[in-house]
Amino acid sequence: MSSVSPSPQPGESVNEGGKTPQRTTGHRSALLGAMFLMATSAIGPGFITQTTVFTVQLGAAFAFAILISILVDIAVQLNVWRVIGISGRRAQELAGRVLPGAGAVLAALVFLGGAVFNIGNIAGTGLGLNAMLGLDPKIGGGISAAIAVLIFLSKRAGLALDRIVVLLGAVMILLMLYVAIVAAPPVGEALKNTVLPERIDVLVITTLIGGTVGGYITYSGAHRMIDSGVTGVESVREITRSSVLGILVTCVMRVLLFLAIFGVVAGGVSLTSDNMAAEAFGAAAGEIGVRIFGVVLWAAALTSVIGAAFTSISFVTSSQGKPRTRNLLTVAFIAVCAVVYLFLGQAPQTLLIFAGAFNALILPFGFAILLWVAWRRRDLLHGYRYPVWLLVVGVLAWLLTVYLAWNSLAGLAKLWS
Repeated sequence: MSSVSPSPQPGESVNEGGKTPQRTTGHRSALLGAMFLMATSAIGPGFITQTTVFTVQLGAAFAFAILISILVDIAVQLNVWRVIGISGRRAQELAGRVLPGAGAVLAALVFLGGAVFNIGNIAGTGLGLNAMLGLDPKIGGGISAAIAVLIFLSKRAGLALDRIVVLLGAVMILLMLYVAIVAAPPVGEALKNTVLPERIDVLVITTLIGGTVGGYITYSGAHRMIDSGVTGVESVREITRSSVLGILVTCVMRVLLFLAIFGVVAGGVSLTSDNMAAEAFGAAAGEIGVRIFGVVLWAAALTSVIGAAFTSISFVTSSQGKPRTRNLLTVAFIAVCAVVYLFLGQAPQTLLIFAGAFNALILPFGFAILLWVAWRRRDLLHGYRYPVWLLVVGVLAWLLTVYLAWNSLAGLAKLWS
């Protein structure tokens, strides 16, 4: 069976017969955007808060939790990108082919989870602008939501999305690198604890993983990739390369953030405020450090707003639909989430905790379907023989996500009790 040939995107040309598309500058830009969309979606305000709290609790031993979360991320994303990329179909479309009604269920779960997450992300942008400029968090959240809306109202929304997530991702990496250098963490101790941790906290590891590969985050980069035209068996190498590079960007962000916080903690500073992350950046670099924290948090939250909105709408619309219609629906999605945040009245921290716990429930369901396609549905992969080693790695990661989901149920019960 021949592969599905997607419609050419702006900046992309297709050879005769619908064969492998020539990779133009615009096409490569979209792929780069997909990589950074995956990475920045995984590094949201919740992850920044968790990293700070857990580093204070565990010190150098938190490096081991970072390593485990990265390994799980690799196992999940390599499988997700390959199955979705080779099939040329979105996750919910594959689910519908495997089991009637499963696609609708997955779409509903991701859409609802994305909405909850986006309320928390908008709250994060408000906290970021508060630290950066002293703005009221609700005003900052409203302004940030308006910026996200303008991106999707652009005549070339796809290009705008790609460029903004790459730009903000690069800004986050550079600023976190600066703070990590200034904080002067004992890197040797961190490296030792990466493989020989002084302490292992299973709850910390499961919480961290649940907040970084759950819900819409799993599919954001892969869905953007197939929108860019990279699909089919002939694109396996490019799919693999893109997913690996995206994972590496995620790894760099996580490690730099940890080192920045760890340098402060290892230096003997006691973080006791309600906003320990801002306090840590301030301890490392003074007043400018607090402003840098505001920029990092705002950039992380805004890119997560964009990623959550794009991915959530991709689950409830057809890839064959009009881009303008999808963009307008995305605008409406962001606007509704912003209004809910402005009138909900709950503490942003509570929203972020709820979002992470709820989204961890979605991953086992959707990931199981993709693994089934890899194992039993070669017809959906155009005859591609899926690597056994990759499937085994995926199954092991899936078993861990089931455990995470069980823990998340307990967490949701405590949150609302």
